[in-house]
Amino acid sequence: MTAHEGVATPRALLLPGVLDAEQAATTVRSILAEQRPDGALPWFTGGHLDPWDHTEAAMALDAAGEHAAAERAYRWLAEQQNPDGSWYAGYFGDGAPGMSNAAVETNFCAYLAVGVWHHHLSTGDDAFLDRMWPVVRRALDFTVGLQLPGGPIAWRLDEDGTPVQEALLTGSASILHALRCGLAIADYREEPQPDWELATGRLQHAVAAHPERFLDKDRYSMDWYYPVLGSALRGEPARQRIAAHWDRFVVPGLGVRCVSDRPWVTGGESAELALALWAVGESDRAVEILRWIQHLRHEDGSYWTGYVFEDDAIWPEERTTWTAGALLLAVAALGGDPATVAVFGAEQLPNGLAAEGCC
Repeated sequence: MTAHEGVATPRALLLPGVLDAEQAATTVRSILAEQRPDGALPWFTGGHLDPWDHTEAAMALDAAGEHAAAERAYRWLAEQQNPDGSWYAGYFGDGAPGMSNAAVETNFCAYLAVGVWHHHLSTGDDAFLDRMWPVVRRALDFTVGLQLPGGPIAWRLDEDGTPVQEALLTGSASILHALRCGLAIADYREEPQPDWELATGRLQHAVAAHPERFLDKDRYSMDWYYPVLGSALRGEPARQRIAAHWDRFVVPGLGVRCVSDRPWVTGGESAELALALWAVGESDRAVEILRWIQHLRHEDGSYWTGYVFEDDAIWPEERTTWTAGALLLAVAALGGDPATVAVFGAEQLPNGLAAEGCC
């Protein structure tokens, strides 16, 4: 490691043309600067806070060796969990009590399992896992309880608590990753979760083979790469999926469009695509994309959310912790950080029960 103004930079975060030691340290500091004393990680000071992006930023802190800060983030989530195992879709980022969005999104609830397993792999802290296991168990039990016929997971509960009977491909792919991490925790603790195993197999089959079971959000780049990033597809099927829509979403020199028919590239989607490319052995292209999005970097190490290239305009005018977090995680995977490689490479994560022919 190398130290820069109080932040020790792991060598896994050094990537030529993307981050040197000083740049990596300033990006880590940009996330730490937004963390509230209670551990919460809003998008930016005073801004919105949601459980999924909060977890992504916490994972980036672990990849950077900032384990105490990451643990505070997970403790905050544990304290906010609803009795049924869920979290609200939004919380006030300025420390005001309560939620800003009373709906519940299932992929937001499940993603804690990814972060908790990543933290344990980063630290080896069994006491942390003991504290967080009941929180993870409640979250995944809640999520699995909303599985629809055919395998997808209902994507949301409305503000009155009514579950919708529709699923999103991106959200379900993310939940698949979370369930596999949850099963890894269960295996480590020798506490089998057969309901999760069955749900995982059914969900994997739906994400990989049945796009018609999900709402049509084909114009969004996340629906393109998330079946790969979430581990439903790997190997040649994953590479074929990436190739099929590359020209729709990738803007050479700038990054990845959020939506196929809009002249807007976003740092988060670009970094996540880079992580998906790394996961299927396309590291050179992953590095290239991460180099492209350095035009979104601010002098304080944070990253603008997006850029409208037809207007040569930054939009929205916000620099989000989760954008910086996604970039750090992609760099950490490329740099060989063991915990990040294990979680996003997914080769050692349990697969659940095969669902062939069942649905």
